[in-house]
This record gives sequence, C-alpha cells and structure tokens, in this order.
Amino acid sequence: MKTLFISILLFVTLATQAQKTELLELTEDVVKQASLELEQAMSSPEGSLYKFGKKYHITGEYTMLLTLRNKGQVVSVYVEDKKDGNIPSQNSLKDKLLDFQFSFKMPKNKDYKFSYTFKF
Repeated sequence: MKTLFISILLFVTLATQAQKTELLELTEDVVKQASLELEQAMSSPEGSLYKFGKKYHITGEYTMLLTLRNKGQVVSVYVEDKKDGNIPSQNSLKDKLLDFQFSFKMPKNKDYKFSYTFKF
C-alpha cells in the first residue's frame, strides 16, 4: 500500500513538472525557439498561421519585427518589409500575430525582439 502511494505521488509530481513551460533567458535561445514555433505554425497543412493565411487569402512575403515578453506573449509587431503583399493582408497578419502564444516563458519585464519573414 505504501509503495502504491509513493508511486502515485511520484507520477503526479512528474506529470506536474512536465506541464510547466520552459523558461528561456538568453536572447539566442528565445529567438531560436520562437523561430522554430513560427516555422511549425507556417507549415502545411496543420499550422495555425498556414490555415489563417489560406482562410483569409493572404499572399506575399512579410518581414515583421516581433517583441516578446513574459509568458511567450507577442506584445508588438512592426512591419519591416513586404513583397507582393497588400495592406489588408498585412494588417490581418499583424493582428493574428498579436494573439499568437509561444510555449515558453521569459524573465519578467524583459523584452526580446527579433525579425521573422512570413512567406505565404
């Protein structure tokens, strides 16, 4: 009985630890992980940004400067460049990115900025 209790307690502890989001502090690590997650979101056929682009007929190439903070939140999006795109698509993508949630955390009150090119 005692062994069963310890086993269950260990399992619950490990499951809780597995659910915690990763804390990234180095700029290189944040940019690398964020770029990886954006690549996944842009990949067909299941990526959330890919589906968004198809649904709203977004075309072109947009280079955006993203600012991330705290729990993987996008707090600002600045359009650095666009090719073969249009303003309504650019604004829709910008709004979608502001709602995008990354799976990692960062130190409180510290911003991380990086550029990413979205190709639709």
